Amino acid sequence: MSASTGKAQTAAAPPADPAHKRRVLQALIGLLLGMFVSMLASTVVSSSLPVIIHDLDGDQAAFTWVITATLLTTAISTPIWGKLADLFNRKILIQTAIVIFVLATAAAGFSQSTEMLIAFRAVQGIGAGGLAALSQVILADIISPRERGRYMGLFGAVMALATVGGPLLGGVITDTWGWRWNFFVALPIAVVALIIQQRTLHLPPRPKVKARIDYLGIVLLSTSVSLLLIWITNAGSTYDWLGTETLLMVGGAILGVIAFVITELRASEPLIPLTLFRNRTFTLSVLASIATGIAMFGSAVFLSQYMQMARGATPTEAGLMTIPMMAGLLIASTVVGGIVTKYGHWKPYLIAGAVLLIAGSSLLSTIHYDTNFALVSLYMFLLGSGVGMTMQNLVLVVQNTAKPEEMGVASSGVTFFRSLGGTIGVSVMGAALASSVTTLTAAARADITAALAALGEQGAVIAEQLQSGTLPQVSALPEGIRIIIEDIYAQSIAQSFLIAVPFAILSLIAIALLPNHPLTRMTTSERVVANEADLATVSTAQGMDVLRATGDDRESRSHDSRTAHDNG
Repeated sequence: MSASTGKAQTAAAPPADPAHKRRVLQALIGLLLGMFVSMLASTVVSSSLPVIIHDLDGDQAAFTWVITATLLTTAISTPIWGKLADLFNRKILIQTAIVIFVLATAAAGFSQSTEMLIAFRAVQGIGAGGLAALSQVILADIISPRERGRYMGLFGAVMALATVGGPLLGGVITDTWGWRWNFFVALPIAVVALIIQQRTLHLPPRPKVKARIDYLGIVLLSTSVSLLLIWITNAGSTYDWLGTETLLMVGGAILGVIAFVITELRASEPLIPLTLFRNRTFTLSVLASIATGIAMFGSAVFLSQYMQMARGATPTEAGLMTIPMMAGLLIASTVVGGIVTKYGHWKPYLIAGAVLLIAGSSLLSTIHYDTNFALVSLYMFLLGSGVGMTMQNLVLVVQNTAKPEEMGVASSGVTFFRSLGGTIGVSVMGAALASSVTTLTAAARADITAALAALGEQGAVIAEQLQSGTLPQVSALPEGIRIIIEDIYAQSIAQSFLIAVPFAILSLIAIALLPNHPLTRMTTSERVVANEADLATVSTAQGMDVLRATGDDRESRSHDSRTAHDNG
């Protein structure tokens, strides 16, 4: 028993020598740069998106689709990448994802229409899905869940740096050289990331398996989600909510989901193994991740639009004005990650994060065009802190209980539903925003007409733009009409944030019900070795305590037996 226990203790704690830590940090640099490229290429465009859509003569629907096209392909491709990670060389996969992402991003810089931009953004999302899924899977290969909190803080810091610096850098580039240069800024960083990964990322060899890709599952999942998003985006404007198109699209999406479930149950290598949902931790984490995705992606998209459309900010100013949210994300993810590693307790911080998601979403639904910016900053900080506490830690708790052979699909599964939640959330919020803008504009038609008439010929040009549905460049509008447009967009964006509140409440309930399993100190590779040696049952601290208690109990019984024998 003592020999087995000794081996278990060796497997349960990763090496603490400086050389091991140095190797981990070197490998992390390449992963962090890959994530930074992904985040930067996405966020650098966010502050300039109103200008981009205006220059390409796009409307609010085009604005929403530029975002959701990326989120949709990210969501759909994430479980595919996760499945590939369980079958093929993970290092080659993540490098491939970086190449796809950066080339598509650069191509988007040459877009001549919103349709062309949407198409390239969709390809960009395929690479983003790979980076999101594979970075988490590879992290589990080299760092145990208990130690991962500290390093998750680094991921949070990099994400915060990209999300804070991206919009600010994008605003400066747009105001100085033009928005197209935003799409090229990530290229040199991507090259550096590829070189570092090639030199420092050394993963343990994986057993060769015969690859079986669930192509039918991919098609059914893509079709179902796409139909749902197209319906959400266009219902109420292009066609009625209760029309023939709605029946066809919603009915088709439902049938597609049913066919997808049947396919996954029968497939030998399913895209998303439905057996994962037998794991209570995975199921509840998925529900909680949906709300986190809505808060994260929805706020990133519509807060920047609020700053420019409702407060008349330039792209550079909008980048500066969204810093409070990213500061909350940075501080929360870094501090909480360190605390989780030090003490091993994760549930209180997830619950606190869900509460902050509810508070931030609720408060942002009350903003107006002239709300004191100190209050808006506080609301953004609360929402960012909620995202920082929940986003990475939900993946962490799933990886802590997932089987080693399902680490890829389990990790990517949580990321998939977070992206899917963000995709649907942004679509619903965008549709609600567009509908509200139309309604409020009609209600203020008399005031708008009077303000435009007072501007003479300039007013006629502005009226033509507004009638075409093209997003106006609010910062360039004369004061009389600008205040009316700002008020319309402020009310509409505030109403869209209200949509996130019930999902945040659902997240809190799901997190409260999560089993409070302690974090293991074993990496995925070590768990594989432990399973092979039949030591998986002692991979946690409780398991070791049971073994020690068992050993103590045997010694006690032996001692009592000897005592009885001597007395006899």
